[in-house]
Amino acid sequence: MLRSILLVSMMSLLTLLFVACDDGDGNEANRLGVGAACASNANCTEVNQSCLLQFKGGYCGVANCVVDADCPQGSACVTHDDGSNYCFLLCTDKAQCNANRPADSESNCSSSVTFAEGAKTSKACVPPSN
Repeated sequence: MLRSILLVSMMSLLTLLFVACDDGDGNEANRLGVGAACASNANCTEVNQSCLLQFKGGYCGVANCVVDADCPQGSACVTHDDGSNYCFLLCTDKAQCNANRPADSESNCSSSVTFAEGAKTSKACVPPSN
């Protein structure tokens, strides 16, 4: 009986650990925090990312990309309305854009973006400009 209780307890613990470690979306951009709100570069700890303060609430990301290969997997190089290129998260709906952003500076999942490498069928998370 004790052995059964221990076995069930161990299985439950392993299940909880597995669920806790799963980020729900295996793409690199989400793991690296692309699109997260920030106040300074110190909030964006990943290599090549900085806090882009031209966006409301800040935006942890990569500026001046040329091609998608300059961006973490799960993001793409987009030419913004300000004429600069940024790595923006790819998305299918708005909720994907705002896992790490407060409600007052939500990004939109937009199909009306200009991808640096040309037309795609994807959408990108576009943060609001300041």
